[in-house]
Amino acid sequence: MAIAKHGQFQAAADELEISQQAVSKRIAVLERYLEVVLLVRHSRGSRLSPDGQAFLPHAKEVLTAVERSERAVRPGSRPLRVDVLNRRIAPAQAVYRFYRSHPGMDLDAVALADENAAGAARAVLEGTIDASFRALAVDQIPDGITAERILDTPLELLVGPGHPLADAARARPADLVGHRIWIPGIKPGTAWSAFYQAVSEAFGLSIDALGPHFGDEALMDALADSPSLATLVGGGDRYLWPQIHDLRRIPLHEPTPVYPHVLLSRDGDRHPVLTALRDHLRTSMARTPDDAWAPSPLGMPA
Repeated sequence: MAIAKHGQFQAAADELEISQQAVSKRIAVLERYLEVVLLVRHSRGSRLSPDGQAFLPHAKEVLTAVERSERAVRPGSRPLRVDVLNRRIAPAQAVYRFYRSHPGMDLDAVALADENAAGAARAVLEGTIDASFRALAVDQIPDGITAERILDTPLELLVGPGHPLADAARARPADLVGHRIWIPGIKPGTAWSAFYQAVSEAFGLSIDALGPHFGDEALMDALADSPSLATLVGGGDRYLWPQIHDLRRIPLHEPTPVYPHVLLSRDGDRHPVLTALRDHLRTSMARTPDDAWAPSPLGMPA
């Protein structure tokens, strides 16, 4: 490619920072391997033979593929792939705020189909993604994974205007005893399932995950129409509903149950965007409430 560009062996050697003799030897080896003449020498330099002209575009494709493969693995040369689990919940919002405050940082926010925390950890190890936000027990963190509890999401009660707690400024978990809490779509065996099971057992709550989940809009409709139905959402979760629904978000306290999002990444990953994201989360996230409660052993790494 260099000889084709310059038309001279010496100019190609200068560009490649090798000797003209080395260029000549490499061309000779390539021509012997292909059993064709690629370059025709003349008094002013060299020109491509017909076989050389046919070979040149393929040579360009090969070198382009090599460059792409190097960029794919070199730290900072490709977007950071972050699994946010669900684009409406706190990790996705945190990553979005990071992206907005760090223009030029190249990242992709993805949501893995596998909602299991152990599956997300495997995806990080295998390189399918670079990082993931999950709640993972200490004994489930595989070798080769760095886990840092970096984002605690306080739970809030979400109710319609006819609910008995609709006008409360705050509520305690104990105040929810006897109320029906519906969280459709929780899949058995996931970290979400383990978390809400622990919440239910710790505070004596009735958390119902039964029935089909027709989406967040259908859940909002059901809350607005019911004088008894409630659900739990994260303090940083983003939900939209019609103004006429008049839904109320009520913070919980004494204690404040928090969902402990752990940032999973590969040991020794030097991607600069990952370093910047981790620093951003450490310095910008809201302080965990003094009365925070999280189930053990979920989210224990600090």
